[in-house]
Amino acid sequence: MISIQDFYQTLDLEILVETSKKTMDIKVTDVNRPGMQLVGFYEYFANERPQVIGKVEMTYLESLDPSVRYQSLERYMSHPMPCIIICWNMTPPRELIELAKEREIPVFRSKLKTTRLVLQLISYLTRVLAPHVTRHGVLVDVYGVGVLLTGDSGVGKSEAALELVKRGHQLCADDVVDICRVSDDRLVGESPERIRHFMEIRGIGIIDIRAMYGIGAVSASTNIDLVIHMEKWDSAKEYDRLGLQEESISILDVKVPYQVMPVKPGRNVAIIIEVAARNLSLKRMGYNAAHELDRRLNEMLAQNSNL
Repeated sequence: MISIQDFYQTLDLEILVETSKKTMDIKVTDVNRPGMQLVGFYEYFANERPQVIGKVEMTYLESLDPSVRYQSLERYMSHPMPCIIICWNMTPPRELIELAKEREIPVFRSKLKTTRLVLQLISYLTRVLAPHVTRHGVLVDVYGVGVLLTGDSGVGKSEAALELVKRGHQLCADDVVDICRVSDDRLVGESPERIRHFMEIRGIGIIDIRAMYGIGAVSASTNIDLVIHMEKWDSAKEYDRLGLQEESISILDVKVPYQVMPVKPGRNVAIIIEVAARNLSLKRMGYNAAHELDRRLNEMLAQNSNL
């Protein structure tokens, strides 16, 4: 269910017909332009989608005799539909408004051209209807790589993110990260609006990153390309020193590269995160330093064995 208020406010729509409904039952991230239905073709009708009326549909309706127009709209609007949106700031026929009021169908009007509105509407529906999950952590954009820092409270996630901001990178979310799956292999994270741009630093309190470092220090949202789990250094634990085996973690059924980063006094965590982000970019371009070193060592061993 989608909030009607959020729908028209986000898309900057004018309400032409207001109903008692507070939500709309929309489950698909697509729209329907009812040109075929208005001329009488109902063998396939995607009535579960938002209905968008552009210049073509409106010109056809205006060309009809009022009695024929009423019959066409009555048949069309007898089907359940979430809403109707009129584009180009056009004035809909009186019959459409009357039937919408009778059938409790919300009608909106947009100033945008039809194609532009459809693109914005699909983008909005994709974001709102995408599967969501909330995770504890800090999300930063480092060299264009979205890095989600996780770990126990007090391990230093916010302090590492603050150092990254000072080094020119962007904070997306601190403490609470809202994650949505926008495609089969892509996750996007953002901060809840009420705490956006704010960060908690123990010993100081709450700070506003945007006010302190400028608008360029924050990002509204970013992809989640890498998860780094920060934990206090355990001398008894064996940490990966080569990186030959790549680990991943599943979030909303999307596999994301995953690394464990031990933290202890003296380690510059921010620089290590920068290196991890750059290294991931290199791997995506086909270069893996660990595999390259392994290949060279194997070649050397092969050469020595032939002597």
